[in-house]
Amino acid sequence: MTQKLLELIDKRVDDLVGLTVDLIRFPTANPPGEAYRPCAEYLGERLKRRGFEIEFIRAEGVPGDSERYPRVNVVARFDGRSPGPCVHFNSHIDVVEAGEGWSVDPFAGVVKDGRVYGRGACDMKGGLAASVIAVEAFMEAYPDFPGAIEISGTVDEESGGFGGVAHLAKLGYFSQPRVDHVIIPEPLNKDRICLGHRGVWWAEIETGGEIAHGSMPFLGDNAVRHMGAVLQAFEDELFPALDRKRTTMPVVPEGARRSTMNINSIHGGQTEDFRPGLPSPNVPDRCRLTIDRRFLLEEKIEDVKREVTGILDRLARKRPKFRYEIRDLMEVQPTMTERDAPVVKAVARGIMEIFDREPDYVISPGTYDQKHIARIGHLYDCIAYGPGILDLAHRPDEWVGIADMLQSAKVMAIGLNILLRGGRE
Repeated sequence: MTQKLLELIDKRVDDLVGLTVDLIRFPTANPPGEAYRPCAEYLGERLKRRGFEIEFIRAEGVPGDSERYPRVNVVARFDGRSPGPCVHFNSHIDVVEAGEGWSVDPFAGVVKDGRVYGRGACDMKGGLAASVIAVEAFMEAYPDFPGAIEISGTVDEESGGFGGVAHLAKLGYFSQPRVDHVIIPEPLNKDRICLGHRGVWWAEIETGGEIAHGSMPFLGDNAVRHMGAVLQAFEDELFPALDRKRTTMPVVPEGARRSTMNINSIHGGQTEDFRPGLPSPNVPDRCRLTIDRRFLLEEKIEDVKREVTGILDRLARKRPKFRYEIRDLMEVQPTMTERDAPVVKAVARGIMEIFDREPDYVISPGTYDQKHIARIGHLYDCIAYGPGILDLAHRPDEWVGIADMLQSAKVMAIGLNILLRGGRE
């Protein structure tokens, strides 16, 4: 039914690779938010030449935004010849830092052995490029299509998405009647549909003490030792309890089908306030711990928090001089789009046509920008689907397969055709 459309995508393979390489060469590392504006402008200029109306939206005042590192997003829209639904492809343009251990330049966009290497190749500039190629091929095949198509390049997903999709959602860019269906080309494998993600609660715990000379610790009260008691209680009580919890959500990998908590960071004493390498001469009077709690559809956020605060309150009652503060940093409810939602069924048909098999339906172990589309935009016809292997994300020598991008572009184009034209040839 869609042979013409698929042939147009095959003819664009060199353009697909070139676009991916170009996007990787913008070193959009977050933090601090390098090269956001030029990357957004590059994508906007390309889509403008294809007839899209372009908007650049800066999220002024959000964490990280500054004149040096402006949080600039791009939204492109093309209205068809007649009324109809709007399909929106959303990709984040920010990437994590390159880190050590690369065998190639992480921002060169190296092409070899059927792959494109570089930071963000997999997560998720390859997916962004595939969505652009899918849309451009669809528009050439069916110039009289009804409805509308949007493509966005948004920022700060790697740090929570507050300067990107969250900001745009607050402005109405991810709500009806403007948008009906959203596809986020995150790397969850080319034959999988990601319906949503686990919940997350980030919090900072701070223990207090009393400063004193390091040679006479008995005159002070050590906040780091108090935090050590917190960590020991977590090890003895909380982590085993979390490990026993299981979900019916199809989370991948298997280990993420349980509740988890990560200790993201710990800071105590004066050393961090001095130049690196200098010791602290004092008993530390403050210690801060950041936790990253991932929870399941079967859990309530109130219970998730109570598990932690219950331990802290008990220590406050039983441990001499123990006092603490706890601050919420972020909380997001678990999200799972229904399998019979229009965007799910449309992309599933694309996967069946390209791979001749039913897709796997999965849930992401971590959150991505679908959380803001559901939480703020109240739009639930949203999935993640794109090329790339999630296990490669954020690692040295990150890559995306050229054949995978091509096949994913075909799936997205077929899904687009179903959502806007009912799949007609």
